[in-house]
Amino acid sequence: MSEQESETEPAELRMSQEVIQTETDLHEEDDDAEDQRRQNDRNLQEGETNHINSSSDVGNSTATVKILLMPERHMITVAFTIGLSILDLKKHFSFKLRVPLDIIKITLDEKSVEDDQTLMDIGVQPHGMVQFEMSSRDPENYPMRPDKPQQEYNMPDVITVRVQTDTETYQDVVVEIERATRGKAFLGGFRHMVTKTEYHNAAVQTMPKKRPNRSNESFSRDTQTVELKHQDQQCYRNASTQMTKIGCYVSNMKDKLITPGTYITAEEYHSKRLRAVITLQSHVRRWLAKCFTDNLRQAKEQHLAWMENEKRRKKEEKEQQVRDEYHRRMNPESKGDFDLLYNALKKWRIEEVERINVTLSGAERKAALCALLEQETQFISSIDQHRMAAGTRNQDKAIQAFLNKSAEPKRWRAFDGKMTQMDTQSTIRAKELRDLYSSITQAQFTKDERLDVLLTLKQTVKEHKCKLTQDIVDLIDREMDLLMRGVKKSNLDGLRKRISTLFLQYIKTPPFNPQVSKLLRVPQDPADLKKNIYLCRGCNEYQSCTDFALNTNASAVGLCHRCMELDNEARQREDFSHYKNILRCLRDTEAECSPDAKITYLLQEQDLRYLVDVLWGAQSALSGWKDLHDLMLVRWEKHLDWSPWNCILLTKDEAAAHLKLENIEKAYDVVVIRNVKQKHALARKYFSQIPTMAACLHNAEIQPGAFGKLPVSKPITKATKENH
Repeated sequence: MSEQESETEPAELRMSQEVIQTETDLHEEDDDAEDQRRQNDRNLQEGETNHINSSSDVGNSTATVKILLMPERHMITVAFTIGLSILDLKKHFSFKLRVPLDIIKITLDEKSVEDDQTLMDIGVQPHGMVQFEMSSRDPENYPMRPDKPQQEYNMPDVITVRVQTDTETYQDVVVEIERATRGKAFLGGFRHMVTKTEYHNAAVQTMPKKRPNRSNESFSRDTQTVELKHQDQQCYRNASTQMTKIGCYVSNMKDKLITPGTYITAEEYHSKRLRAVITLQSHVRRWLAKCFTDNLRQAKEQHLAWMENEKRRKKEEKEQQVRDEYHRRMNPESKGDFDLLYNALKKWRIEEVERINVTLSGAERKAALCALLEQETQFISSIDQHRMAAGTRNQDKAIQAFLNKSAEPKRWRAFDGKMTQMDTQSTIRAKELRDLYSSITQAQFTKDERLDVLLTLKQTVKEHKCKLTQDIVDLIDREMDLLMRGVKKSNLDGLRKRISTLFLQYIKTPPFNPQVSKLLRVPQDPADLKKNIYLCRGCNEYQSCTDFALNTNASAVGLCHRCMELDNEARQREDFSHYKNILRCLRDTEAECSPDAKITYLLQEQDLRYLVDVLWGAQSALSGWKDLHDLMLVRWEKHLDWSPWNCILLTKDEAAAHLKLENIEKAYDVVVIRNVKQKHALARKYFSQIPTMAACLHNAEIQPGAFGKLPVSKPITKATKENH
């Protein structure tokens, strides 16, 4: 049908076209190829014509099928053969919408429809209409949405026509629009004189009737020339068939007497072949079963070996952990080691007090408590002695680290990724002073070597004249005089200690060593002392802001680091080494996954302790394991950055398995997910007091999509189903 015909149709038909398709295929070919494909589809339908009243086969009749895509509520309308099943409809939309077949769910009046049912089984009449709802079983990964909205209006492939069959009776029929592949010839018509509109005769719009496709080939001399081919045939071997006769003798000495065997019927022959095939299949299946069992056995052995290795590894790690903890207790060096000692002392005292309260009473109990107090005092004194020795060792290490840091060259990364180093005058000066200090503190030099070092030091400090340099020069002259007099080295230890101390003070003076100005804690400018200075409520001293430990929810400055350490040793005696290890492991993991992460560096040991002990109960959220050495915090949803409201406390093995999950909702039970969400809500409420973290709490609201334009599709027939 064309626009010229639609203007000249009689009024009694009252044709109303409802354009029910509004989206075309994204990869639609040109018009000629598309019309040729439609013509081929019709030829494959056993002579089915486009006129809806001439269909003799009810199963090949089409009906209007409306598909409502949920939850966007986009409408797709197609002409579908009622003899095809719901599975065919799913295959078509799986191809068109580019989604897997198994996630498509089709319902009718909120009831699921079976795949083997056809439109006729549902009750759809030829040329009728039915509406289904189509939704996705996995809306996050495969949402149901049309490919592309229509940008301009195109003539649809299917229209609904209302025809008057009686005075007050109307019938809605479905008509497929055919687009001609040939140029339209002018066969008559007229032109309106006012509007200049051309009206063509109806014969122009009628496609020529196509002859039915016959299965047998037919040739005609008028249009077809048969190709003939002549070829001679010759036997492979010539043999004589002459028999004995008068005048011809043929010897029969080499003739053989052939006796016919037992006649074998076709049934016996096929039964013999069947037995042979069964024998071959038995051996092949036996071989396949043997290969399968061997693979299972090998997989089982590998799994058992892996479990044994994991068990051995965990046991070795546990033993190494015990040895490391024992070494830390016997040879404490850092603050964490002494916190571990005080925590062990606290546990021992609590156990002893409980034992005394249970076993003794009255005066004996008081005497035992006094003895326990004296023993605890001795332990504390022993710990302090270890602390003093460790402080001396750590002081030498700290001085060497300070000198090495001041002598480091400038480093930066170039555009090609290579690291570039540059020594400045300040770094060269700092390196010379560091080497000279190392030589001064050496005790293995001979007398002549020591004198050379002292002369070098004297020449170095004489470059600047001040009281400090004068004192150093006087001490150097005194040691050189004593060395010339032959004094023993043991008697010079005090003097050498004074020289090294004053020279270290000389190195830490910015006018003599400009590189140390950036490393000193006390600023050289007196005006800077008034900035970021706070009063400690414990020692009543003014200290820098870096000397205070602030929690994430702290609103005022409290105690400094030194007062908090003293209070912890005297009262609580808590060990934060486990929480420090968890926090360090968390920061390392997040630095690899997201280098721009900030939240992990805002948390302190006290905040992590609240997160682990209070929110998660100091145990795994899945197995309930309570050993903090084996626990770690990982992301709950791995595609989001880590935060207190996007984390879960698990063991190391559970964390490795959790990070491999693709869909958390399917992997965990509803109860587990609800408990995790509840803990996330508590963490969000607690940590939202920090402005930086509060900015991360903003979640964009998902706006529901408005109803889009109605999409357009093509008719579905048996031919298109076979092509898909």
